[in-house]
Amino acid sequence: MPGNVYVVDDDASLRTALKRLLSNAGYNVEAYSSAQELLEHLPDETRPGCILSDVRMPGLSGPDLQAQLNQRGSTLPVIFLTGHADVRTTVQTVKAGAHDFLTKPVSSDELLPAINRALERHEASWAAKAAIDRLRALVATLTPRERQVF
Repeated sequence: MPGNVYVVDDDASLRTALKRLLSNAGYNVEAYSSAQELLEHLPDETRPGCILSDVRMPGLSGPDLQAQLNQRGSTLPVIFLTGHADVRTTVQTVKAGAHDFLTKPVSSDELLPAINRALERHEASWAAKAAIDRLRALVATLTPRERQVF
């Protein structure tokens, strides 16, 4: 399933390696050196996509990015990568809606299926959101009497 993967990591060599791996696997990849940079260039949510983010970064951390995206109503699933897994951070991010939490170094056998699941999740949530938006648009066209009956 082709889709967009937004890589957020302060490690330039890891960003390059992930971009190469994911591009070779058929994904459209955009890489950002910080969470703030991604927030300044909000991803397109009209195509299946996901965010692949480091947990610990200077400035906004991965969980901070996730919180900002949640506040903005983003439907993009977030997959976290970390070299320093701890239970508290894992629980915090999963409770906030993280799609997956992977430990570096991550193998392509583990990463690619996680990305595919995230893309499927985003496509399903986008379709549901679009259906709700269509229904809201229809309700908005009702006359006051039709709304009363409805």
